[in-house]
Amino acid sequence: MKIAHLTSVHPRRDTRIFWKQCKSLAAHGHDVSLVVADGLGPEVHGDIRIHDVGASSGRVSRVLGSARQVIRRASELDCDVYHLHDPELLPFSLGLRRRGKVVYDAHEDLPDQILDKPYINSSLRKPLAAATRVTLELLCRRMNGVIAATPHIAGKLKNAGIEAVDVNNFPIIEEFRGPDGDAAQNAAISYVGSISRTRGTIEIVRAFELTGSAAVLNIAGHFPDDIRSEAAGLPGWERVNLLGFLDRCEIESLLARSLAGLVTLHPTPSYQRSLPVKMFEYMAAGIPVIASNFPLWREIMDANDCGICVDPLSPDQIAGAIDRLAGAPDEARRLGANGRKAVEELYNWKREEKKLLGLYETLNGCA
Repeated sequence: MKIAHLTSVHPRRDTRIFWKQCKSLAAHGHDVSLVVADGLGPEVHGDIRIHDVGASSGRVSRVLGSARQVIRRASELDCDVYHLHDPELLPFSLGLRRRGKVVYDAHEDLPDQILDKPYINSSLRKPLAAATRVTLELLCRRMNGVIAATPHIAGKLKNAGIEAVDVNNFPIIEEFRGPDGDAAQNAAISYVGSISRTRGTIEIVRAFELTGSAAVLNIAGHFPDDIRSEAAGLPGWERVNLLGFLDRCEIESLLARSLAGLVTLHPTPSYQRSLPVKMFEYMAAGIPVIASNFPLWREIMDANDCGICVDPLSPDQIAGAIDRLAGAPDEARRLGANGRKAVEELYNWKREEKKLLGLYETLNGCA
């Protein structure tokens, strides 16, 4: 089939969109294009053609302008399937159904996210989240297929009478070779991903002023100026290495040199039910995970014996987990090996790819 993936928000090399879904579909013989709005221009990457409508100048411009342009450019490609990756594309996408079939990919639970947004007046969050949920459900009913990034999101859609398949954002196991031989002795703890207060950045830095070990903290990602200013004033900052944005190969190399990976997000409604890709990438890299003690995450850590759960709001508990692993390299290696085994058997993209391909077979009338 001729397929277009559409995003007005995500970068063209987004792991879920480009490296997993587009690459998998192209590898199985489909004609795949990707329409983006990043201002980097057109590109051909292997079998995938990238079309760029130009970058937006802000949130309003993105929602009202870029979303329309992405839809318009995709419609010109005359595809069999249009695969949408952003909720703001949905209101403009119904015209695409005259050209082909339309799939919506729910990366996040948007109504739950609205409840977490600090820039939205607290008295407006619940009614806005409720209105968003109703609107999303109405639009999803017009889709030919709906994909959810977690079983929780898929379950909520199914409860609303919308058929959805969960295609989890699990790692491509071949990307990760496992830890270097001396990783446990390096005592380098890594955090990879978006940086914000609700992602636990301040508590992580504070933990490093409390550790008794010589562990250092590697942070890979864009550091917002306001959070960096606050974190830089903490005593633990002197043990922080800022690495900036890393590509896929650089992330693999960093994790191979790490003792453990941190995913101590705050207990917001959306985070508590999420399955963060960084957790499973740490496991794929063969290093133990220091994770928030959410019930869902604790269940994964305990069932696979691959990490330590802590109160994400407690720098003392985070520091204690770091010291425990730094002081017991054999235990760190054992936990890491267990995590790698769990990804090889359960939490990997190859298993999720089958669900994606199955949906496309259904759309093509082959199932």
